[in-house]
Amino acid sequence: MARVLVGMSGGVDSAVAAYLLKREGHEVIGVTLRTWQGDNGEDSRCCEIDDARMTAEIIGIRYHPHNCLSLFGNKVVKPFVNDYLEGLTPNPCIECNKYVKWDKMMELTHVFDAQYVATGHYANIVKLNNGRYTVKKALHAAKDQTYMLYKLTQEHLSHTLMPLGNYTKDEVRAIAAEIGLPCANKSDSQEICFVTEGKYQDFIKDHLDRPVPGEGSFVDTSGNVLGTHKGIYQYTVGQRKGLGIALGEPAYVTKICPEDNTVVLGKLDDIMCSSFFCTDTNFLSIEDITEEPVRCFVKARYHQPERPAYIRRCDDRRVLVTLDDAVAGVSPGQSAVFYDSEGCVIGGGKIDKP
Repeated sequence: MARVLVGMSGGVDSAVAAYLLKREGHEVIGVTLRTWQGDNGEDSRCCEIDDARMTAEIIGIRYHPHNCLSLFGNKVVKPFVNDYLEGLTPNPCIECNKYVKWDKMMELTHVFDAQYVATGHYANIVKLNNGRYTVKKALHAAKDQTYMLYKLTQEHLSHTLMPLGNYTKDEVRAIAAEIGLPCANKSDSQEICFVTEGKYQDFIKDHLDRPVPGEGSFVDTSGNVLGTHKGIYQYTVGQRKGLGIALGEPAYVTKICPEDNTVVLGKLDDIMCSSFFCTDTNFLSIEDITEEPVRCFVKARYHQPERPAYIRRCDDRRVLVTLDDAVAGVSPGQSAVFYDSEGCVIGGGKIDKP
């Protein structure tokens, strides 16, 4: 049995993860990384310290909160705001997992002389025949969270436990209720954890260290002006609703151009994508790929099903993804994650601008 640091958010998943590990005989220490506090003084849904502390007391484990406000601001919030100003659609949870949760938890293993960290993610960690670690899709696909974990390193994965990989959400809630945890029926956090009030557009305005970009032109794919937009940071590629312009037919954001402050609108056919580049790639099941195409399945958004594709390296910076069939909703700034036929993550990367 090992000493394990469990990242506890105050929610039911991490609470049950801690309980299961203790039941197995591990020495469990609960840790909450305090990442965000809103202007109203409330913590985000990812770091509700009072709830986490109460859970730890009921389970009967040691508990320690740690302040990560500055780290989270530099590694997650600032890139989130800047990406929107560059016409990108960021995914802050992926950045937080690597640069805040795992990096900090791994650092704390040395403080507490622990051998492992653990979380309440719905995923499985496997060690492959080639000696490398990767994450494999949860047994119950509806809650699978492997998409959010592709940036983790071999060092991270070799010292991580994920006890919920073979459980359903209903089973997790039932365990919590059985042992009397108040969080048993606590609702899941659905939005960006640090946008605790209002919309992300308002958050960007409030956390920008320079004037917010102003109005500009909506243009069609030929450059003809169609109307006025409210600011490029308020739109994402693929967006159809909430554009504030009537053209007599459905219009979609096909491109965001910060260089001339325009937002390009087009038809559904204009946002269909059959190939794109990824940068900032990280590989798990293999060390890297070459120019030789690799057959895989690609998920270009968290809630999008995987699509059959080929991936190959173009240069030191980029990987080309070629889908069998064109899909909508491939947005620069989002992540594309590559899976093998067994549901293991090969790797992933940030979708680049065309």
